Amino acid sequence: MEEYLVPTGFGEDAFIEKKSRFIGRVWPVESEEEALARIQEMKKQHYDATHNCWAYILRDGPVRFSDDGEPGGTAGMPMLQVLQREALFNVVCVVTRYFGGILLGAGGLVRAYTKGAKIAVDAAGKSMKRVWTAFYVPCPYPYYERVKLLIASFGGVVRKTDFGAEVELEVLVPEKSGTPFLDALTELSAGTVEAMELGREYRAFPLGTEDTQ
Repeated sequence: MEEYLVPTGFGEDAFIEKKSRFIGRVWPVESEEEALARIQEMKKQHYDATHNCWAYILRDGPVRFSDDGEPGGTAGMPMLQVLQREALFNVVCVVTRYFGGILLGAGGLVRAYTKGAKIAVDAAGKSMKRVWTAFYVPCPYPYYERVKLLIASFGGVVRKTDFGAEVELEVLVPEKSGTPFLDALTELSAGTVEAMELGREYRAFPLGTEDTQ
């Protein structure tokens, strides 16, 4: 199964540029129908806006964008390029503009719509969809910080932490890193910390996130 980046969830942010208000929004989507529905939702919600520009990318599906009345190439394409630079798939972005009376020019528009898409992506966060191996890791307190660093070094995430007589971790590690992670864990702890495999999951999980449950 392939691995790729998707938005973690809905993201929204806004800014003012020369009295024009720009509102950037990003959603994860699974189909073109869902992407188009989000776009229509924003057009209805912001019916009084000057423009509702958009772009979306679907894994093994279409890639589309619209300037929605802005000069050609100044809105939809810059937004799409942000999504591409962020390496995101199954994503739709809408940037709404309320015109403030001052023209921005082509370069200013490109910068504004680029910023609108980028701040929305940042607000949404990014998740890696891949096959993960889940491990239960009972860890004595003296090893806790070092084990957390080890997990991160293998691209893993701590999904759950319980503090009791020892620290009990539920960990997700990229499938291809499962065996090397176990070997490194044994070496780090001289065999004191032993992980138990819980199974495999094909799912998206936020990058750089710990203790989310």
